[in-house]
Amino acid sequence: MKKRSKLIRNILKGINHYFLFFLLVAFVITCCTMLFVSVLKESLNLTLTDENIGFAAKITFWNVVLLSLIFTVIDAIRRKITFERPVKQIINAAEKIIQGDFSVRVKAKTKFGADETLNRVIDCFNKMAEELGSVEMLRTDFISNVSHEMKTPLSVMQNYGTLMQSPDLSDEKRIEYAKAISETSRRMADMMTNILKLNRLENQQIYPKTEEFDLGEQLCECLLQYENIWENKKIEISTDIEENVNVKADAELLSLVWNNLFSNAFKFTKEGDTVSVFLTSTKNHAIVMVNDTGCGMTSEVGKHIFEKFYQGDTSHSTQGNGLGLALVKKVIDVMHGEISVESAVGVGTTFTVKIRRN
Repeated sequence: MKKRSKLIRNILKGINHYFLFFLLVAFVITCCTMLFVSVLKESLNLTLTDENIGFAAKITFWNVVLLSLIFTVIDAIRRKITFERPVKQIINAAEKIIQGDFSVRVKAKTKFGADETLNRVIDCFNKMAEELGSVEMLRTDFISNVSHEMKTPLSVMQNYGTLMQSPDLSDEKRIEYAKAISETSRRMADMMTNILKLNRLENQQIYPKTEEFDLGEQLCECLLQYENIWENKKIEISTDIEENVNVKADAELLSLVWNNLFSNAFKFTKEGDTVSVFLTSTKNHAIVMVNDTGCGMTSEVGKHIFEKFYQGDTSHSTQGNGLGLALVKKVIDVMHGEISVESAVGVGTTFTVKIRRN
């Protein structure tokens, strides 16, 4: 039934195109013929009889019919090659994308008569398919990573909870297991908090609330929060902070940046090594550098450190969830700032953040 209906529509469409060409050709030929006959009659002083006119009209009519048919066929072939076939390919590709196949691509038309506008549509379609594929891959990886990150601490909590049920467990061990459960639950809570913050930033549900404040003071306040850590690890602190460097930015969001960078610096710096913080300024920017003399990282690891859940050094995986630097990067992007990293294995790592002052 559908095929029959489609056939009828195609026939009606063909008839419609034919009559359009028929009227156009009839009008053009009639005008040209009348002009030709009029000029010829006046030039040669000819007398046209009804018989001559009738015969010429019949020939002209069938010429119009034939030419209209030829033009209709040529136009149908042209439309089929230059428009209908590419559009059908786009439709088929779109249907595959709907079914979840984001690898499909449509080839641009490079032959003679290719429509530039249609090629632009094809190019945009291919870019859309590529972006959708990237988003789907990120979504799949995100779900997989979240599941993995939650499974590990949940298993730890379950194991310690089972051990705590032992009737002959000493108070010392019970306190130790309770602390382990508490620490693991804290890590899960931090991970959920960072996931929510990242989600809100990516969906632009958090808008920077700009206020003017002293960046040097904020850096010192954030650094002092880690005093117990650097004292316990006997880490030397070196600072060179320029005074009176005011910026107009979201203080709360920027504190997330410094806390994550300082936390990483102390995490990867060995006992007795050094963590340095520098603040300099130009007319339009404030530049913060956080340097540590820790284990460092390879260039390959450096390419991925701002990705969600990526942890280049798995020996410290129990101390984080791979979301801190992803959150840092997103905050910096939201504030239209810049962040870069330089690192060498066994030498250390330096993060450089550039923030607009106005």
